[in-house]
Amino acid sequence: MDKNSKKFLLELLNTPSPSGYENDIQRKWMSYVKNFADRVETDIGGNAIAILNPGAKMKVLLAGHCDEIGFIINRIDDNGFIYFGPVGGISHKIASGLKVEILGEKEKIKGVIGVNAEHHGGLKEKFEYEDLYIDCGFKDRKEALKKVRTGDFAVYYTEPMELFNGKISSKGLDDKTGCFIVAEVIKKLSGKKFNAGVYSVSTTSEEIGLQGAYFAAAGIEPSMAIVCDVTFATDYPGVNTSKYGEYKIGGGPVLAKGSPINKKINSLLFKAAEEIKCDVQIELTPKITGTDADRIRFTNRGVPVALVSLPLRYMHSPVETASYSDIEKTIDLICRFILSLTGKENFKPLE
Repeated sequence: MDKNSKKFLLELLNTPSPSGYENDIQRKWMSYVKNFADRVETDIGGNAIAILNPGAKMKVLLAGHCDEIGFIINRIDDNGFIYFGPVGGISHKIASGLKVEILGEKEKIKGVIGVNAEHHGGLKEKFEYEDLYIDCGFKDRKEALKKVRTGDFAVYYTEPMELFNGKISSKGLDDKTGCFIVAEVIKKLSGKKFNAGVYSVSTTSEEIGLQGAYFAAAGIEPSMAIVCDVTFATDYPGVNTSKYGEYKIGGGPVLAKGSPINKKINSLLFKAAEEIKCDVQIELTPKITGTDADRIRFTNRGVPVALVSLPLRYMHSPVETASYSDIEKTIDLICRFILSLTGKENFKPLE
């Protein structure tokens, strides 16, 4: 990964973007891709869209969501302690004792999620969100209200960290790696000749119901779509691989197979992988994918979809971990797929 691309990825990871608070990261995404795209635009859902070859009859939608899981402030008590609930599937079980950043209207406020000392009995065995609170050091409710309001968002306060053997750990790899990948496809294809229009979209609010994906597909009316997301790696202690399968970070992109996935698109993806000698892994999605693909495929008259995922350890935690090599291989795979299109492909299963 070149220096500028890695800098862009780290910038995305360092920009808070809980579902419903994506404007800052979208502006940074658009500022980056405008250097490579033929056109950059937005829509009513807050999606950011970079387009190459807009005059082509075949439209390929590439979607990766920019939103991350987080918290939302729901109460401030008389002593200035701040209570909160989840935005997306963020577990309360790992929250106690961690640093957070509240995204206030005028400024970002640092705080910690308090934890009862073991000397005083520690955290009780069974607890819920209402048992947790954020301590920003305020002396009372009046002082807190000068900085924080009900409805403000918050995220874990962490920084990305590089590990051995080309691995990166950070909050928000789900799915800022996806919106990074679709941007890098635009960068890599810029200036090349190919037969399809490419519409790379950094989608919004995936974590709370795949909302941005609907607006993107409805507006673009694509001929087909590839969703770039993450999936569960199972290559660490304590995972039942007999139940959840074997997926390794560093093992290459993961292609989905199942009822929601268009077999013709998948066939072309597997062919592209062979051509560039890219190892791929396979996951089964017999009913739904749990990604933007589920919403995209039901827009307009229907959209044939495929799903290319990045294997990810410790999903929905502050220490999600992925491999740089998997990210680069995913970019190469999608680029090869697009360059191989004739523009006349028919993705109807029976034709």
